[in-house]
Amino acid sequence: MKTKPDLSFWKLWNLSFGFFGVQIAYALQSANISRIFATLGADPHDLSFFWILPPLMGIIVQPLVGKWSDNTWTRFGRRIPYLFIGALVSVLVMCMLPNAGSFGFGVGAAMIFGLVSLMFLDTSINMAMQPFKMMVGDMVNEKQKGLAYSIQSFLCNAGSLVGYLFPYIFTAIGIASVAATGEIPDSVKWSFYIGAIILILCVIYTTMTVKEMPPKQYAEYHGISEDSKDEKTNMIQLLIKAPKTFWTVGLVQFFCWAAFMYMWTYTNGAIAESTFNTPTIMKDGVLVLDVASKQYQAAGDWVGVLFAVQAIGSVLWAIVIPMIKNRKFAYSLSLILGAIGFISTYFITDQYMLFVSYALIGCAWAAMLALPFTILTNSLSGKNMGTYLGLFNGTICLPQIVAASLGGVCVSLLTPNGEIAAQDSMLVLAGVLLILGALSVFIIKETSAEKGK
Repeated sequence: MKTKPDLSFWKLWNLSFGFFGVQIAYALQSANISRIFATLGADPHDLSFFWILPPLMGIIVQPLVGKWSDNTWTRFGRRIPYLFIGALVSVLVMCMLPNAGSFGFGVGAAMIFGLVSLMFLDTSINMAMQPFKMMVGDMVNEKQKGLAYSIQSFLCNAGSLVGYLFPYIFTAIGIASVAATGEIPDSVKWSFYIGAIILILCVIYTTMTVKEMPPKQYAEYHGISEDSKDEKTNMIQLLIKAPKTFWTVGLVQFFCWAAFMYMWTYTNGAIAESTFNTPTIMKDGVLVLDVASKQYQAAGDWVGVLFAVQAIGSVLWAIVIPMIKNRKFAYSLSLILGAIGFISTYFITDQYMLFVSYALIGCAWAAMLALPFTILTNSLSGKNMGTYLGLFNGTICLPQIVAASLGGVCVSLLTPNGEIAAQDSMLVLAGVLLILGALSVFIIKETSAEKGK
């Protein structure tokens, strides 16, 4: 098997540049879905159920994209066609989702429209996102994979930063952040529109500057024989034969992604109550936050700022991670810092002091973006790289599905009778989950496919 050659920095950059645009879309979804559905009329105790759909679509779509793209060879490449189609659908849906409350639907119909739009948005984002990880696995040698995924992590966080800040920026320049009851503010709508434009431009750039390996060259660099090319891929058999690294990293992923699911779901409500003193109202006999109030919508804008601080913290910490020689220690330390950040939000009521909490959370995010894929792809051969990465996405999606399914139960258990939903306690639970993830890191066994170990 031939060793893949080193790539220049700019080739590595171009390989992942489209991720910047895709991540803007993902950031807008992550920071605004709870806000959108709460504005449409969702009960806080049921809020986590709206988050089941995105990872559910991911766990279905990404393995299929991996399997199909492993067997796709076109003049445009093997991964890029899926990237482009996913991005195109994302752009269309990003123009629909924030208008869920603007078509004169009742509350139920508006939420159904929003859910269907969310389903298509997350499906297309997943379809566009996965090829970037696969192309690094396909085209980058073991020595440079750490750098390649670090570049991808940087672009991911830069895109997140832009997406998170859009609603706050648009509010600051005078676009309305408050709308009629049941309608999404214009500042959120314009965030999605501009994000859609940037997404398609970034993806076009990557498709024009990246040339994937032709079949013969790919086979030479990945040790694939002519006979093995025609073998059918059975996902169950691949899971059975998966290296231990797949499962041990997957355990860490379970705790990490469950924690971040609770961050995305409950940060808006938590800081609206504790930091922005949002007024409460009785709704169907339950005490809830007034989602139509200026305080709640201001908290929604501030969530974007806090998530942007998280992205900045992640970028800075991503620079530090390669300096720590012991990769597992770096992984575990990053998750512990994130846990401290989550737990500290329970005790902080000043909106600017929360910057410290979310910068620490960014340390965990940096490790989650770069280290699992570096460790996993080093243990895989090239033959079923895309399928394995698609299956590995299950370790991202499954914990989110479990966390979202149990979110309402956890909120109820943590909420004293007659009081407002304890969304701030859910962030403490997220911290506990990251601590469990940090402890699990030390059972990971790293292997190397290229060295035959």
